[in-house]
Amino acid sequence: MTFIGAGGAPLSAAVRRPDGEVRGSVLMAHCFTCSKDLHTTTRLAKAFADAGWISFAFDFTGLGESGGDFAESTVSTDVGDLTRAALAMVQNRIGPCLLLGHSLGGAAAILAASRLHTVDAVICVASPGDVHHIRQLLPEDAGSAGESFSICVGGRPFELNPTFLDDLDRHDVLAAARALDRPVLVVEAGDDKIVGQQQTRNLAAAANADIAVVDGADHLFSNRAHAQQLSKIVVEWASQYASG
Repeated sequence: MTFIGAGGAPLSAAVRRPDGEVRGSVLMAHCFTCSKDLHTTTRLAKAFADAGWISFAFDFTGLGESGGDFAESTVSTDVGDLTRAALAMVQNRIGPCLLLGHSLGGAAAILAASRLHTVDAVICVASPGDVHHIRQLLPEDAGSAGESFSICVGGRPFELNPTFLDDLDRHDVLAAARALDRPVLVVEAGDDKIVGQQQTRNLAAAANADIAVVDGADHLFSNRAHAQQLSKIVVEWASQYASG
């Protein structure tokens, strides 16, 4: 299905429904420059469906099958897209929901959850406690000339505008986590070289979250056994908030 994102572009969503009784629904936010079709997201969506949950995974503006220009995106637009996605779920009678975010999607989930009364709980997978951590993926002189700049993530080039950097200063993920009045689970990838242990644990501490570690897992949980362990952890934790 499609819905309209925060910037007015049509965003693409994949809705996966269980075969039997519905226990609840989960809204899924993918990682920076990724898509809803990344194996991390699709494996989690399948695990939730197998356990009786409706999953709603979408592509952020300018990524995957969604419209819009990725160069115009910021953390603020990601938060806005998440808010619109939660509204689309309610309008299609598949809310309220759990909110699950991977990497920067997890930080956006924390920031969005404070304004989403239809979110019962939040799951952050390999997520940073500070959106400024994303600067390590950017060129040292990014935005210095006030012009758009190119980054390379996973061997693919992406263009961003200087507004992306300016917007980072608007967001305090740890403060939002401290103020969040809903349950949070933080899952740490044991061998995460992108976000790292300290970022993840800072987020868990601020949110007073439950924390789980998948030993040896990389940032994307590329190993199938690690992905299966991740799925087991999040689905079992989510079961206490099932509405079905």
